[in-house]
Amino acid sequence: GQDGLNEEGLRNNFVIIYELLDEMMDFGFPQTTEQKILAEYITQEGHRLEKQPQLPQSATNVVSWRSEGIVHRKNEIFLDVVETLNLLVNSAGQVLHSEIIGVIKMKSFLSGMPELKLGLNDKLMFKASGRNFSKGKAVEMEDIKFHQCVRLFKASGRNFSKGKAVEMEDIKFHQCVRLTRFENDRTISFIPPDGEFELMSYRLNTNVKPLIWVEAVVEPYKSSRIEYKIKARSQFKSRSIANNVEILIPVPCDVDSPSFKASIGTVTYVPDKDAIVWSIKQFYGAREYLMMAHFGLPSTSDPSDMSWKKPAQVTFEIPYFTVSG
Repeated sequence: GQDGLNEEGLRNNFVIIYELLDEMMDFGFPQTTEQKILAEYITQEGHRLEKQPQLPQSATNVVSWRSEGIVHRKNEIFLDVVETLNLLVNSAGQVLHSEIIGVIKMKSFLSGMPELKLGLNDKLMFKASGRNFSKGKAVEMEDIKFHQCVRLFKASGRNFSKGKAVEMEDIKFHQCVRLTRFENDRTISFIPPDGEFELMSYRLNTNVKPLIWVEAVVEPYKSSRIEYKIKARSQFKSRSIANNVEILIPVPCDVDSPSFKASIGTVTYVPDKDAIVWSIKQFYGAREYLMMAHFGLPSTSDPSDMSWKKPAQVTFEIPYFTVSG
């Protein structure tokens, strides 16, 4: 629920939780974990069955994550690639840390037992195997960790001379993926669960320039006031738009009398975070915006105290845009 997991929720749903754990575990080993399949086992309190409950066919099926006989009036499937960029830049503009966390999400509304195939442009272990990427760009990944279900393969020395490729770390597949096929030709072949599910997740360690560059100039005036001049510049193509941009700038904890002036968006002072938040609903590519903030300072403030000087934070979303390419 919206309140998350808590003690009261556990007490109120103890019977259902106990029944779930009883079905999920067998002699201490996890068995069935698919939500839609577990829903076939569980009966609500006070519900009487007219006939003896039977084991769902999917529990004894090879495809335990999908029930047989599914029918949809319209066959549809949707795929979304969601990438989160974590970037740390110092005051000199040097990138200290850069990583991409990616998730491939799918919504499947297909009848029967469909078999789907999905190709990736990854370059996992290709360099070690002597595979050739003579064109395009590639990024390498380190510290790769697989789930125990993945069989590590020996590369076959294939030639990928065209296109661009990326190397992915920490790859995690949904249980529906046929790992043998992935080992052989890097094709993701699977029979999807019905409805929404996460097909795979991955991580990339690659140098990426900041998509929104922020410069801050702070000018204190003899412990009486302090001014901020903030410049934000988008460094992606003009056809893309960053939505729900929030730029958080730390300020001293004892400031007062805030006043702001921005060329776009709204600026608010958030005392709980000791920061000002510059919110921009839509930030177009190849644009630059300015914001100025003015605060008063108490006469007792210590000008040598710089503990409030922390990194600025920028969060945003860019639809139809993947950082890894």
